[in-house]
Amino acid sequence: MNLVVLLLTLITMSFVKITSTKKSRLNNIDFANLGFGEIFSDHMLICDFKKGEWGIPEIVPFEPMSMMPSAKIFHYGQSIFEGMKAYKDDKLNTWLFRPEENFNRLNKSAVRLAIPKIPKEIFFDGMTELLKIDNEWIPKTTGCSLYIRPIIFAIGDGFHASPSDEYRFLIATAPSGLYYTKKVKVLIEEKFSRAANGGVGYAKAGGNYAGQFYPTQLAINKGYDQIIWTDDNSHEYIEEAGSMNIFIRIDDKLITAPTSDRILDGVTRKSIIKLAENEGIPVEIRKVKVNQLIDAFNKGSLKEIFGAGTAAVISPISEFGFRKKDYTLPKIKDSYSEKLKKMMTDIQFNRTKDPFGWLYKVC
Repeated sequence: MNLVVLLLTLITMSFVKITSTKKSRLNNIDFANLGFGEIFSDHMLICDFKKGEWGIPEIVPFEPMSMMPSAKIFHYGQSIFEGMKAYKDDKLNTWLFRPEENFNRLNKSAVRLAIPKIPKEIFFDGMTELLKIDNEWIPKTTGCSLYIRPIIFAIGDGFHASPSDEYRFLIATAPSGLYYTKKVKVLIEEKFSRAANGGVGYAKAGGNYAGQFYPTQLAINKGYDQIIWTDDNSHEYIEEAGSMNIFIRIDDKLITAPTSDRILDGVTRKSIIKLAENEGIPVEIRKVKVNQLIDAFNKGSLKEIFGAGTAAVISPISEFGFRKKDYTLPKIKDSYSEKLKKMMTDIQFNRTKDPFGWLYKVC
């Protein structure tokens, strides 16, 4: 590729076509009573992959899409996504939190599901323009944010069991409140598995979540809110809590499972580890057996358990069940979950100094 062609390519890729909605729904939204991911902003971004290349990204009104029944997403599940948030600070500036991590993980997921990688210019230019045009949709209410859902899915036709030749990159946004409004009660799962070695557990693949719904519903029917997943082989080791990475505090040590083929490399997880280490909290990244967890509970050294993810940020676990017995965790002062959540959200909302360079200013 010569220099002229390269420059023209870069100019084309940075261009985002915008078609504004004719009537905004903004004035119909009660921003004081937001649920999570229940209402959606005025616009969305789409960009299609056809004939071996990504096209020009477009911002269009948020509305239904037309797809053929033969689209391969319906048959073979080629679908990946990310979860991000946009935040407003006290001066009404707009920020993203570690978006480069989400971009890299989306493409890591793409490789695993034989989906073409999304170029950085499309991801960042498209998202930035979308957040600018729907900037008033970013809540100013304390604890609320604009949830951002980048997705790539197969739109090519055909019943042949093979990768699609066409894909759509889409970003939709939703002003949202808290994911969990209370502490969570979980059940340690021994029969069903979230993921397996050599599988797609480390990818943000839609099918990973579809496979969780049935065993999670069984747990809900028993009075629990979520599942703690264990390893697929022996079901001896703690892995994830529902759709969150999990942290366990034994005495003053914070422990989390190492990432693997089965465990998602969470952006919030990595941030918590860094924050804890920076505060002098001992952190161990190692496997933890279920019987070790129960032993620590019986000895009184199990102080707290919490889940971590973009949607929930940090969600304390109040109780866990195992083999028809429930274990209620103690109420403690100065918990790590509360301390680390405050530190993280203070950075995300630009209320304190960001020593790690995690914030990305949109406008």
